[in-house]
Amino acid sequence: MSTLDSPGERSRSGRAGARRLLALMRKEAIQVVRDPSSILIALVMPLILLFLFGYGVNLDASHTRLGVVLEAPGPSSRDLAAAFQASPYFAVRLATDRRELEEALVAGEVRGIVVVPATFEAGLRRRGRAPEVQVIVDGSDPNTAALVQAYVQGVVSSWSALRAAEAGRRSSAAGVADRLWFNAARTSENFLVPGSVAIVMALVGTLLTALVVAREWERGTMEALMATPVTAVELILGKLVPYFLLGLASMTVCTLFAVFLFGVPFRGSVGALYAISAAFLVAALGQGLLISAAARNQLIASQLALLTSFLPMALLSGFLFEIGSMPRVIQIVCQLVPGRWLVPSLQTVFLAGDLWPLFLRNMAILLLFGAFFLALAVRLMRRRVA
Repeated sequence: MSTLDSPGERSRSGRAGARRLLALMRKEAIQVVRDPSSILIALVMPLILLFLFGYGVNLDASHTRLGVVLEAPGPSSRDLAAAFQASPYFAVRLATDRRELEEALVAGEVRGIVVVPATFEAGLRRRGRAPEVQVIVDGSDPNTAALVQAYVQGVVSSWSALRAAEAGRRSSAAGVADRLWFNAARTSENFLVPGSVAIVMALVGTLLTALVVAREWERGTMEALMATPVTAVELILGKLVPYFLLGLASMTVCTLFAVFLFGVPFRGSVGALYAISAAFLVAALGQGLLISAAARNQLIASQLALLTSFLPMALLSGFLFEIGSMPRVIQIVCQLVPGRWLVPSLQTVFLAGDLWPLFLRNMAILLLFGAFFLALAVRLMRRRVA
């Protein structure tokens, strides 16, 4: 047995490798602390995005401008109008002729018009129940139009049921008792905020890694590092571990804000949240390293990171748009976006709880993405240096 193969030699070599790795990680951690852009991307930008999605983006139709036309004002029609005015979903504008509100609908000053016909009072007395009212909705925004129609129907149904109960009658022979799971309050923040946490991790993982490693290429220090006895594995771990921990810290801050500031329920376990986040960060960091190895320029690296991480995460991950409603070709493309496997897991761990079969499958796919990106990055780095 040669001295190189002796247990003592292998032990010394292992200790030397560990010291090199710790030195690389310490160097990278110091660079993170000293670099204002790293702090900005890792801590300030996530909070800005979280506040934008938590407060600025709202898919609920609350305080929607609605016109209510009372063609022949009477006690019952005024009572129905008062029900609309009491609803938190509407800001009501009253009129006695629909022509008074048609121009407002065209101009976008109101999103819909409810017309209570002149025969409303007579029909109510004759048949013992409220006749139909007409709903005219601005269809330029189909999502808001559907919500306005649903909310108008809800107000009218509630008003009819209340009048029937006061008169001692049953409002109908049968009814529907609906129950909404996971988001009973129907608030958009409960699925927007977990999705924004995914976007934060994508930006911190991919953009920050691509920028700082590209900076090393620009300064020539990357080639100098690769010319030392440091192995490729040690170099990659030394570069990525500090940003991995930084990504987990950023996720932790965003989660605390989501739960305690925005009131988003957290029904899963902390262990599941960190396991899902860690698997995604492996893919995001590998993608950032690959971008930096290919670009070697901070400006190009930042643009590529935004194009390949932020935009796909926002558009093709199921965060804002339902994947099942997309064309088949786009659905296939969505499978190639790492965020598509993160967003459902985050929304599940926040709103539903631990569902480990889903988590384990998605984590395995994310780790495969990470292994693929890292393998390509290492191969490209070696080729560039050679």
